[in-house]
Amino acid sequence: MSASHLLDTCVYCQPIRRHPLESVMRWMDAIGDRHMAISVICEVEILFGINRLHGGQLRHVYECLLKDRFPILTIDQRVAVTAAEIKFKRESRGQPMAPFDLLIAATAKTHRLILATLNAKHFAGIEGLAVEDWSVFSRMAQ
Repeated sequence: MSASHLLDTCVYCQPIRRHPLESVMRWMDAIGDRHMAISVICEVEILFGINRLHGGQLRHVYECLLKDRFPILTIDQRVAVTAAEIKFKRESRGQPMAPFDLLIAATAKTHRLILATLNAKHFAGIEGLAVEDWSVFSRMAQ
């Protein structure tokens, strides 16, 4: 796998939003699809959202723009070990983490990928995790 970035759900969903953030779309163009991956958790969250909205049209847009676009990384033993370490360290500091964010962070850290998000504060303080805030496009991405 040649991926350098793991997309958080808030980034992954942008191409199917009615008004996608320009900064995210510019990041995606600059990085290129072959350098991005997602966690299976992101796929769960997207599909849940489509089901919750009874999104026939949204499902069609998903199938055209996102389905099978990026490799999906699963939760395996290595990710589980990393997640347990992150959870322990965060909770011992009184900084619990949402379960899905924890698993996405652990996936990125385990695979040594940069986590692309719009919610950098959710992942602050995780040792060894590189995070990029895609709410603003940086020329450094080019």
